[in-house]
Amino acid sequence: MNLVLTRIDNRLIHGQVLEAWVPFVHADCIVVANDDIAGKPLKKMMMQASVPSRMRVEIGTVVESIALLNSAQLRRSRVILLFGTTSDAVRAYCGGLAYEHLNLGNLHADKGKARLSCTLFLNPADMDDLELLDQAGVKITSRCIPTDSERPWRKLIPALTGRV
Repeated sequence: MNLVLTRIDNRLIHGQVLEAWVPFVHADCIVVANDDIAGKPLKKMMMQASVPSRMRVEIGTVVESIALLNSAQLRRSRVILLFGTTSDAVRAYCGGLAYEHLNLGNLHADKGKARLSCTLFLNPADMDDLELLDQAGVKITSRCIPTDSERPWRKLIPALTGRV
């Protein structure tokens, strides 16, 4: 299995992923690792239907996705791995799914979240999750679409800019 993009985007599969990222990384498979969507058959079906039939799409819980990605089933695939939350990304990494780079796409505004960019809102738990992954050696950057410049996640946080 070749992870060509590992991304947190709470929209999961959507136009930006399908129209910009898939062709940019030449992906032929999308794996969604998110317990919430995996447990909602109608949403899962709608998301699967949005993907062109030439692409393989797998939507499962974080645990199911770890097993799939660590198996031989996707050995020849170019995979985009999508998480819905920072917690999903940490659970997968701590559960044995190795990835070296993590792209922060969209994390929507919510109560208790601070705005770091036009598409990125984090709360203290999100920050702790990213810090854990960062300390483990995962390179974390923010980049909405391929034509954007990558920005290290720490440079988005005003209080941490002196530590970068």
